[in-house]
Amino acid sequence: MPEIPASIAQYMPFAMNFIVGILIFVVGSSVSKWAQLLVVKTVKKRGLDLALGKFFGAMTRYAVLAAAVIAALGQVGIQTTSLMAIFASAGLAVGLALQGSLANFAAGVMILFFRPFDLLDVITAAGTTGRVQEIGLFATTLATPDHKIHVIPNAAVTGGTIVNLSKEGRIRGSVDIGVAYGSNVQQVMEVCLAAAAKSSHVMTDPAPAMAFVGMGASSIDFQVHCFTTPDTYLDMLHDVRTHCYNALGENGIEIPYQTVTILRGDDA
Repeated sequence: MPEIPASIAQYMPFAMNFIVGILIFVVGSSVSKWAQLLVVKTVKKRGLDLALGKFFGAMTRYAVLAAAVIAALGQVGIQTTSLMAIFASAGLAVGLALQGSLANFAAGVMILFFRPFDLLDVITAAGTTGRVQEIGLFATTLATPDHKIHVIPNAAVTGGTIVNLSKEGRIRGSVDIGVAYGSNVQQVMEVCLAAAAKSSHVMTDPAPAMAFVGMGASSIDFQVHCFTTPDTYLDMLHDVRTHCYNALGENGIEIPYQTVTILRGDDA
């Protein structure tokens, strides 16, 4: 076997390390792609949001790829300690600059993972009531009944109480009614409950209910409580108000209105 010249032999260790480094990078690249697909499949299998799966899959791929690059550079003989310190410092700077966005991202992950609401649910969050159109990693989009689109940062959504109006499949609405003093309480309740039941949007189970809730300055006050679906909530309130108003008039039950008496100087 011919002897390798000394001028070439001195570069052999570096060449071998270089080849091994390339192999580490190639294997790491393949493993990163496999890890990404595995994460996405796991997320889909658990029924979580696909956007969340793609994000975590990409993060996993880049993490494995970065480890492979660092390992390959170390095999070649490049000192990676300073390089990792630079990456860490850069990551800290970016994190401080994007802390608001990172808070929204963390909140988005919590929403997608714990699922306090789903697409097309009607919810109240951050002071807005609407139907969920999109659940993003940074913001949630709601469509309100007046056809306005509200894009709410996820940190604001999770920062307060979330009311899911669709979770139970039904929602209760209340209609305030005031009648004149002297009216028969039992008659008022019977008339209004019968009127509320006429609405096709009012559920029969649970049945409508009514309560005597107060004695105001010029009226005795009641509330009619009716259940309906979230989609017909506004229609139900309209129907119940209309039927109760007509029924009270047909039965001669007075609906008072406030009056103001102005005294003249010589009457005081």
